[in-house]
Amino acid sequence: MGRPLIGVSTYLESRVRWGVWELPAALLPAGYPRLVQRAGGLAAMLPPDDPALAPATVARLDGVVVAGGPDVDPARYEAERSPRTGPPAPERDAWELALIRAALDSGTPLLGICRGQQLLNVALGGTLVQHLDGHVKDAGVFGHHEVTPVPGTLYAGLVPEPCGVPTHHHQAVDRLGDGLLISAHAADGTVEAIELPAPAWALGVQWHPEMDDDLRVMRGLVAAAS
Repeated sequence: MGRPLIGVSTYLESRVRWGVWELPAALLPAGYPRLVQRAGGLAAMLPPDDPALAPATVARLDGVVVAGGPDVDPARYEAERSPRTGPPAPERDAWELALIRAALDSGTPLLGICRGQQLLNVALGGTLVQHLDGHVKDAGVFGHHEVTPVPGTLYAGLVPEPCGVPTHHHQAVDRLGDGLLISAHAADGTVEAIELPAPAWALGVQWHPEMDDDLRVMRGLVAAAS
């Protein structure tokens, strides 16, 4: 069989500089497509689009990754905005929530990374902690801490032992969305992975596997998409 096509959502920035250019850009840190490629998949970028087109987009893919990025707008989970919540990204929120719902409706394997995990939780009616300390080393610098899998979960089947992961986030899952299970946690109790039970393949991780050499989570997605 050929390599499965994995779509990865992107940033949408109003001003990006490269070479002699300074223009609006849909962009993705190279770690994401490289992780897909190293795990055996073909990577396709999914910049924000009309949410109504999400089902048709997902129908052409074998798997979906919702990438990290800015804070989810608290209005999406009916909460007042904390002063420590970052600026909203309405185009990304609308598009990525639509991608998640389309993937869940169609049974397309889905992986949410950092913001992607948070959006998976919100899409299913959950809420977020708008600020917590200790999971960002410095702005723009990834930290590192250990996560522990919950036995019997999809995530534990991929990574059965506690392991260190790269992390850069100040928000996390609070109230769990409908049907979701916690599949890993940090030493301070922060929810580090969530998933839907089988037969779905829908997993969210709070850390950044694209910044690591551990391919197991992405290989799980690619295998499910094959």
